[in-house]
Amino acid sequence: MKRWWLAVLMVTVAVATLWFARSGGDPHVPLSSPPQVSPADLTALYGAMVRDLDGREQTLDRWRGEILVLNFWATWCTPCREEMPILSELAERYRGRVQFLGIAADDADKVRDYARAVPVSYPLLAGGEEVIKLTRPFGNLPLAVPFTIVLDRSGEPRAAALGRVTRAALVELLDQL
Repeated sequence: MKRWWLAVLMVTVAVATLWFARSGGDPHVPLSSPPQVSPADLTALYGAMVRDLDGREQTLDRWRGEILVLNFWATWCTPCREEMPILSELAERYRGRVQFLGIAADDADKVRDYARAVPVSYPLLAGGEEVIKLTRPFGNLPLAVPFTIVLDRSGEPRAAALGRVTRAALVELLDQL
């Protein structure tokens, strides 16, 4: 099973690299409208079992009713790590109005070690490799990271981005919500 995931990961990285090269090398991507998702897909996302940095299990349902910026990332992903300062800055800017969450495709120990070295102002959660599969209905067809989803207070997806999001695009959207 691990070899299969490694093969999937390698293909994902190759697809993401090709996508990046075809985008003209701009490492930041705008937010776009996500495809229509089913109620079952939203239920699966909110019901995803993740672990906090203390290893406690919880679901994203804890934040239902809030504007959410869900950033799917991995500790080994350079573009993910590069966009975290922007997300951390915006999490501070919108504190009390928007909840940012970093959901890692890693185990809780790796995320905890990373958070000690590079603290951010928003919660980091560990979902393992399985959590990335939940992003496919939201437009993450290659199952790559970073991938960001913005959900409004009613839980409806308002935007998504594969790759590092731009600060300007997030500010524009969040100011509207």
